[in-house]
Amino acid sequence: MTPAAPRSPDAPVPPPSPGTPAPPSPAPSGPVLEMRSIVKTFPGVRALSDVTLSVRRGEVHALCGENGAGKSTLMKVLSGVHPHGTYEGEILFDGEPCRFRDIRASEERGIVIIHQELALVPHLSIAENVFLGNEPARRGTIDWREALRRASGLLRRVGLDEHPETRVADIGVGKQQLVEIAKALAKDVRLLILDEPTAALNDEDSAKLLRLMRELRGQGVTSIIISHKLNEIAAIADSVTILRDGRSIETLDVRDPATTEERIIRGMVGRDLDSRFPARTPYAGPAGAEPALEIRDWTVRHPLDRGRRVVDGVSLQVRRGEIVGLAGLMGAGRTELAMSVFGRSYGRYERGTVLRDGREVRTRTVPEAVAQGIAYVTEDRKHYGLDLGDSVSRNISLASLGALARRGVVDGHEERRVAERYRRSMNIKAPSVLEPVGRLSGGNQQKVVLAKWILAGPDVLILDEPTRGVDVGAKYEIYTVIDRLAAEGKAILLISSELPELLGLCDRIHTMAAGRLTAGVVRADATQEVLMRHMTQDTPAPPAVRADPTPSEGHQA
Repeated sequence: MTPAAPRSPDAPVPPPSPGTPAPPSPAPSGPVLEMRSIVKTFPGVRALSDVTLSVRRGEVHALCGENGAGKSTLMKVLSGVHPHGTYEGEILFDGEPCRFRDIRASEERGIVIIHQELALVPHLSIAENVFLGNEPARRGTIDWREALRRASGLLRRVGLDEHPETRVADIGVGKQQLVEIAKALAKDVRLLILDEPTAALNDEDSAKLLRLMRELRGQGVTSIIISHKLNEIAAIADSVTILRDGRSIETLDVRDPATTEERIIRGMVGRDLDSRFPARTPYAGPAGAEPALEIRDWTVRHPLDRGRRVVDGVSLQVRRGEIVGLAGLMGAGRTELAMSVFGRSYGRYERGTVLRDGREVRTRTVPEAVAQGIAYVTEDRKHYGLDLGDSVSRNISLASLGALARRGVVDGHEERRVAERYRRSMNIKAPSVLEPVGRLSGGNQQKVVLAKWILAGPDVLILDEPTRGVDVGAKYEIYTVIDRLAAEGKAILLISSELPELLGLCDRIHTMAAGRLTAGVVRADATQEVLMRHMTQDTPAPPAVRADPTPSEGHQA
């Protein structure tokens, strides 16, 4: 598969390079799974319409599609999350019809699903999580010695060098993914379903996970992987089935030279994408104008370890109409910088100044930051950006309730009218603005978060991983929104782990390592290699960057 854009390296050990064909798997012996004419409806929405899926024994089968295409819904039907009787169609596993009433019934047949939001209990040990609900017992009593012994063997099998009594809360997200797989192996898994398993992982952890999937394939475990990362599909999958608008479009052989990224994207979005990024007019603001946002000597200590600085003496500027990128490996301090500037939402403030249009302002609390025209779109939309149980309209209005209120009471009619305007202008796919936002796909949830802050009318937007877990079609729409906001004179600080995304959108890019800025590069001088070198710099140096790039220093994506 030939990628249109290289993957952003985010750790010293990258996953297999884009375009690397998946190693040959054991010869499949016919389908282990068939899903025929699956139809699933929710109130007002047909999520799946006549979907067919066939997975061969011993293969890694990828499932691709835009957010909202029905991928996760299809896997929830298969695993019994949506039980038999709530959908139409037929499921055959090993040639036998299956009518799973719940997830336990599917696990008894060896079908195990690992959801994007991990189902681990953080304050329990690894062993307790691995055998939760499946504990080894003798005469009705849990045999913890046996549980620890078996857990040790499972951890070795997935390549996790941790003691089984270690608390899950004390290990990173990448290791937690491996614990989930160990948990699946404890249930004698035969078909493993992974929903966006690398969405929250850095490249080193992603590489470990992909290597483990290859090993499991060699051991006869069949896998279905849902992923938006097409280069990972090229590296690991044997076949890929494309869903669009709740329908199965086609199944392709990944090892066929004709199965390129462009071919898969065309199947996903129903058209060719001429460019991954919108054409952008380079920033050419007035020389000498005060920055819309300036941060000086910003220093923050870790909230628990007071001896450690997570942000150390950072100074940067963002001007109106400019998109400034912030690149760094996991733990570099990018999110810590953004959250601490936005109302000191993270860490222990030590020193530093925030200026708006050349004037020092106070941003000690979130309301103060918002009052100064600063908005922060969090990287974790489900926990910090949205109220998943409330409607699209209420989520969009959350940061602007005062402007929508009359005599202290929110005007519900006006709230819905404004939300409907944003639903149309940002192409938010929802039956209505009264739909609970938790029912929307990830890409559409991200658009709701953006709409919330755009409605608030900020002059400065800090966007933290704004396209994480979003498909290529929705990404382009979000890029268009970001570009439009810059054209309207907004100052944008964009944090992203995808270096092609920063190169495709930004006028300037700063790099961070160990809490400090290591460099500042104008777009004309920026490449992935240059950025990666500065991101992995051992001794950060003061950044050298021109704050007023001329039009020739911009770019046309």
